[in-house]
Amino acid sequence: EKQDRLHAALRQQQQQLQGLSEMEEFRLGQGHGIRNPFLEKETEANQTSKQKDEDDREGEAEKEDNEEEEDTSNDPAKKVYRFLKGLLKDWEADLEARPASVAKTVAGRNEAKTFKQCKDYIRPLFKQLKRRRLEPGMQAHLVKIVDFAKEGEFVKAHDAYMDVAIGRAAWPIGVTMVGIHARTGRSKIESSNVAHVMNSELQRKYLTSVKRLLSYAQKKRVDVDPSKRNES
Repeated sequence: EKQDRLHAALRQQQQQLQGLSEMEEFRLGQGHGIRNPFLEKETEANQTSKQKDEDDREGEAEKEDNEEEEDTSNDPAKKVYRFLKGLLKDWEADLEARPASVAKTVAGRNEAKTFKQCKDYIRPLFKQLKRRRLEPGMQAHLVKIVDFAKEGEFVKAHDAYMDVAIGRAAWPIGVTMVGIHARTGRSKIESSNVAHVMNSELQRKYLTSVKRLLSYAQKKRVDVDPSKRNES
């Protein structure tokens, strides 16, 4: 009889525990269904912001495509930007069109690395051109480079690049003021004759990218007379 009572007590305890576990499970299920309005609002805001950024990028790309044929003769910054950006896109397309057997070679991988570096280095220049904040002297040199390259005059384009990269300074690089009074030799050291490439690391990098894009443009122009090609 004592054992029967013990067994009955154990069965009752198991039933109670089973009932509690089912109740807890039900409560947990209800808890998982509870919505947090603050988290939902934040998630919706993040999704909306992300979608807006994507739409803006698509809109900018579409705008650039639609304006491709727009006359840029009165906008030097846009002229330089369009020309260099176009070369960068063409170069990328050529790399993507290569067969795997070429892309996986040492030369193929090196060219891909060179392109990536060129793309990274020239971003600051593109940013300044789009914001119309590029230094006037630098912009004038780049316009000359672009004009010569469009005409297929790559020797002259290279000379214009050398002017901006090395300069023709009659005084040490960076010196444009030699005193408080004007001198007869002042015109020889005006800022347009001073090497810009040594002014900052940033300029050195994006001018290196300009030179690489100039070389790519010459490579693509098979119609240009050999006398107008720069082989240095």
